[in-house]
Amino acid sequence: MSNLINTAVQPFKATAFYDGKFIPVTEENLKGQWSVVIFMPAAFTFNCPTEVEDAADHYAEFQKAGAEVYIVTTDTHFSHKVWHETSPAVGKAKFPLVGDPTHQLTRAFGVHIEEEGLALRGTFVINPEGVIKTVEIHDNAIARDVTETLRKLKAAQYVAEHPNEVCPAKWKEGEQTLAPSLDLVGKI
Repeated sequence: MSNLINTAVQPFKATAFYDGKFIPVTEENLKGQWSVVIFMPAAFTFNCPTEVEDAADHYAEFQKAGAEVYIVTTDTHFSHKVWHETSPAVGKAKFPLVGDPTHQLTRAFGVHIEEEGLALRGTFVINPEGVIKTVEIHDNAIARDVTETLRKLKAAQYVAEHPNEVCPAKWKEGEQTLAPSLDLVGKI
């Protein structure tokens, strides 16, 4: 997988289940605001609903931060409709559930598992220009904690607004940042 950091999201076309209907989603939807794209292996699995529910439980915080959340699996948008209607956890989702049955998105984001036709668990924070700022990809047996995604989103937003500062380890909104300089080398 090539490094996706600071690269533009490639053009794509997909369909999502959102707000009771099917909607088109393209790379243009990821522009003009911050976006968080969360890849999951498949609908109707045992672990994925826990992550959808976690994102749903924190969705107001993403919205307050000016970000839209997109959950993507290799299923169709039809599957996402039924998943939303039948799973109490997934039913909480107020954000688009994007179908990627052609695997265009999973391949473009480097999370596709060829031999399984599924996605790895990947999380991407994308700035309003459609440029990827954070990437997290890991084994499907390990579900994520969306509070860490929120922290990364806020850190990406902070450094975008303050280009001469960096966010240190465990930085949280409102905490001290660093201004890189020769004076700091060897002193932290």
